[in-house]
Amino acid sequence: MISYKDAGVNIKEGDLLVDKIKKYTRKTKTEGVINDIGSFGALFKVLGYKNPILVSGADGAGTKISLAIRLKKYDTVGIDCVAMCVNDVLCHGAKPLFFLDYLACDKLDSDIAAQLVEGVAAGCLQAGCALIGGETAEMPGVYAKGEYDLAGFCVGVVEEGEIVDGKTIRSGDVLIGIASSGVHSNGFSLVRKVVKDYTAEIDGKSLKEILLEPTKIYAPIVLELIKRYEVKGLAHITGGGLYENIPRMFNDPPLSFRLREGSYPIPPIFKYLQSLGISKEEMVRTFNMGIGMALCVSKAESASVLDTLNASDWPSYLIGEII
Repeated sequence: MISYKDAGVNIKEGDLLVDKIKKYTRKTKTEGVINDIGSFGALFKVLGYKNPILVSGADGAGTKISLAIRLKKYDTVGIDCVAMCVNDVLCHGAKPLFFLDYLACDKLDSDIAAQLVEGVAAGCLQAGCALIGGETAEMPGVYAKGEYDLAGFCVGVVEEGEIVDGKTIRSGDVLIGIASSGVHSNGFSLVRKVVKDYTAEIDGKSLKEILLEPTKIYAPIVLELIKRYEVKGLAHITGGGLYENIPRMFNDPPLSFRLREGSYPIPPIFKYLQSLGISKEEMVRTFNMGIGMALCVSKAESASVLDTLNASDWPSYLIGEII
């Protein structure tokens, strides 16, 4: 008789994974979590809001996970997955509440998968949200041997009257950029095409270490800024770079913006990648170039916002203005 395992799916390995990751998910438990992982659905109670608006976002770690698998470092790319979702939700002023992940592969190795989920849990802890569920799928014949894919979605909440939507942005307002931690999670298909030697070093750090540095999760500082200042707009700088993501914060199409060239340091990794044959135009269209989150504030508040960011160890720069 032919079994499911003969077809490439090992149910027992999946059950083993659930047991291994419970210790990570329980660390992320917050006040609103009602049940533990393993049920058919995850339950969460929204507390402390008068007119709550739920904000959701879905994304993945992209092909950065292929590099992580190739270099056998599995415990950080989950942070990237969380960051890509949380940072998007954050752009509307929402506090992240909970996260669910989706892990797919050709053949499940519970040890590798547990490390991947460990990274997801670490990202949730950084974001202040709970990892309350997910799905693991063995899909032989769809994924190549040894391949994994990691995606997820986040739900956040904001008071209806406090949504950041760009409606108050005006000409003369300024743009502040918060530094990225490197390449983050966009452009890795291009990175993997041009980089041939991952043992190379830049300023004493290995290329492997630099490229697998997790995406920054901006929730702690951005939520603090929203409490203290009028943050008029927010943009998570992902694929498309500054030029394509900043306009997404505008509510009024006639508005545009001007960036100040040389207003912030470009990390060495981007200069290295460009030296491998990528044009400047392609670099700025593909990568964040050193800015992971941009926010719009009035010129009057900009100095105070910058002081708060830099005093809190979030290197930030005045990078442009609204026109």
